[in-house]
Amino acid sequence: MLTRDSVTVRATTATRQNLISTVSTNGKVEPIDEFEAHASAPGIVKHLFVDVGEKVKVGQPLVTMDDADATAHLATATAAVTTAQAALHDMEQGGNQEERLALSADLDRARQQQAQAQTTLTALEKLQQQGAASAAEVSDARARLAAANSSLSSLQQRSTSRYSATDLARARAQLADAQAQLSAAKTAYQNVAVHSPIAGTVYSIPVSQYDFVPAGDDLLDVADLDHIQIRAYFDEPEIGKLAAGQPVKIVWDARPNRLWHGTIEVAPTTVITYGTRNVGECIITVDDAHGDLLPNTNVTVTVTTSQASNVLSIPHEALHTDGPLNFVYRIVGGKLVRTPVQLGVVNLTRVEITSGLSENDVVALNATDNRDLTNGLAVKTAQ
Repeated sequence: MLTRDSVTVRATTATRQNLISTVSTNGKVEPIDEFEAHASAPGIVKHLFVDVGEKVKVGQPLVTMDDADATAHLATATAAVTTAQAALHDMEQGGNQEERLALSADLDRARQQQAQAQTTLTALEKLQQQGAASAAEVSDARARLAAANSSLSSLQQRSTSRYSATDLARARAQLADAQAQLSAAKTAYQNVAVHSPIAGTVYSIPVSQYDFVPAGDDLLDVADLDHIQIRAYFDEPEIGKLAAGQPVKIVWDARPNRLWHGTIEVAPTTVITYGTRNVGECIITVDDAHGDLLPNTNVTVTVTTSQASNVLSIPHEALHTDGPLNFVYRIVGGKLVRTPVQLGVVNLTRVEITSGLSENDVVALNATDNRDLTNGLAVKTAQ
């Protein structure tokens, strides 16, 4: 029989239910297969061939820039390559045609002078032997021959190695630089007309026709909107619950009546700082997107981390902890009985009891007057 000291408590019974444990956070939609067209050089948008939302095929024209600047750069680069090639060719041949003709004439003249000096010296040496020429005349003739030989040798050296290895290396480097500039100019000229490398949907065009666009600025974006992913950020305490393959539900505030589904493709592998939060980055693939979930939109994702069917459970508020131990207060014969329990799936409202309770066991939630519950306390249940 209950005494006046009985404490009134709210109570519940252990029942079988389906339990699902989830974790929710924010994320951003990203295309998996995307093409971003950028201006390769500063210029004016000459023509836009597509509109936002238009589906495009591979190779379809998207946008054309004014090609005047690209054409001028291409012409300048082509001329620079031609000039550098001619300069290197001339150096490898010992000079240009005019210089080679002049050098050839100088060589002929030097050979004639050398031959004449040699003939004169020979004649004077014979005359000296006959006493008809002085030693001074012979010495002068030898000097003129030496000068002629030196001049001829210098010209012959110029004809075979006028330019040093350093000169040739410099000319080759200048040609290589000019060819690189030409390659860049050709690429810029080709990029004047932008074609789509992928099949997809044009989802962003931040420019208009006749706009001036600086180099590197975005012209338009194309993506396959049937294949998208979400980059989501989960707070550090929740990372351990996540694993690849877990199912995900996705909600976008702009379409509150629409629900998308996906799975975790890449679970967090490290903790990073995101704003003021320490989070794990998670990649989620979307299974049922059909162009209705746009890139760069912010969404809410809910991951089912665990679930169990027809399991014994109690409300979360009936559970108590003592360090690592979990227990409940069963109501047996009007008194509280502290009963250790083992847990399974846990969500915000209920916990699965894998051992320690039987179906329909009555457990205390709390006292109506906020008194602490203790083992052996006499209680009566609130009506």
